[in-house]
Amino acid sequence: MGIEKSYNSWAEQYDTNENKTRDLDRKVTTETLSKYDFKNVLELGCGTGKNTEWLITKAKFIIGLDFSEEMLNKARNKTKTDKVRFQRADLTKTWEIDNNFADLITCNLTLEHIKNLDFIFNQAYQKLKTGGKFFISELHPVKQYSGSKARYETANGIEELEVYVHHLSDYLSSAKKNDLKLIDINEWFDNQTENEIPRLISFVFEK
Repeated sequence: MGIEKSYNSWAEQYDTNENKTRDLDRKVTTETLSKYDFKNVLELGCGTGKNTEWLITKAKFIIGLDFSEEMLNKARNKTKTDKVRFQRADLTKTWEIDNNFADLITCNLTLEHIKNLDFIFNQAYQKLKTGGKFFISELHPVKQYSGSKARYETANGIEELEVYVHHLSDYLSSAKKNDLKLIDINEWFDNQTENEIPRLISFVFEK
């Protein structure tokens, strides 16, 4: 099943099935971004709007982009306000967003499905205002090395999605190429037990 069809299929249960990665990502987002002020937000891979609900408590306007129409329908039903606009978009093609629009760009659990990080960082640089922040929360590379990937249950068993492994150096290299400065990095664990593999990694870059 293609990645778009997979997410369209996953949309119905995405917010309700057991998903440690989704739940930890929500914590990563709120704890990391609570320290920053922002007005205009561009949310990449907004999905069902799981983070949009919190972001709009701080932002004045949000544009949420996703390639899954079913995920976007869930987001529209969940977040009914003229302060948010959801639109279907392929992030691997030029984003139809004004340059210098965003104080903050967020990208949650999305880049594992995108091969070319340089393109994403280049587009982010263009859409950010000077001093704007680019926040990323993704499955930790070490977690990927162990075989973990986006997956969900269907009537026919587990559906695993197509993913790409991005090393820590890949993120840092793409940021450097596109004049984005790293200002925060953190690893996130389920339980903080000894020898536990971190589940997520987060970055904040600044233009």
